[in-house]
Amino acid sequence: MRDSYLVPARRATAETEVSRSRFIATVARVEGENAARAVVDDLRRTHHDARHHCSAWVLGPEGALERSHDDGEPAGTAGAPILEVVRGSGTSDVVVVVTRWFGGTLLGAGGLVRAYGDAARAGLDAAGTRRRRLLHVLGLELPHADAGRVEAALRDAGVGVLDVAWTSVVTLRLGVRPDAVGPTRALVASLTSGTGTLAESGERWVDAPDPHP
Repeated sequence: MRDSYLVPARRATAETEVSRSRFIATVARVEGENAARAVVDDLRRTHHDARHHCSAWVLGPEGALERSHDDGEPAGTAGAPILEVVRGSGTSDVVVVVTRWFGGTLLGAGGLVRAYGDAARAGLDAAGTRRRRLLHVLGLELPHADAGRVEAALRDAGVGVLDVAWTSVVTLRLGVRPDAVGPTRALVASLTSGTGTLAESGERWVDAPDPHP
């Protein structure tokens, strides 16, 4: 199983034109098929005067769930080329919808494949990507007197602090990559003079902080 994958950095649109046919590609990040369908339905309402709303989506860390829809275009000329572009981008948890206003000139099968593929590519370029990582979640309980110092030192060392709970003790939830669990344990031991103990509490997918264009 992968420990990271790419997702869209932002929702984006891009417009292209081929022989007076207008294409607008909309790219959105989604968590499942219902959300992907909701994006398509919303665009149908927003652009109700367009002839086609062709789409494709890829979901999951492995990109295992794929769908494509031609929405009235000849079979294989719209949804399939959009899906192929999404696959090539390496992006998942994404829906791409290409909305077309017919310009009066028939593009032919080859022309449609190129037009829909180019529109999808432009949309994905506009959206950019962000890396999503699978992190081990570790719990650390600290006395109030030490919590601020230890938290600051962990952040300075690049350890992700997912949240902090203040009760009779302070509990930090840390998110670390699999290869950083050992070094993080050693760092905590050093910062707490051996009194701090990290408890494993599962795994969590977390976005990296900076988008990569």
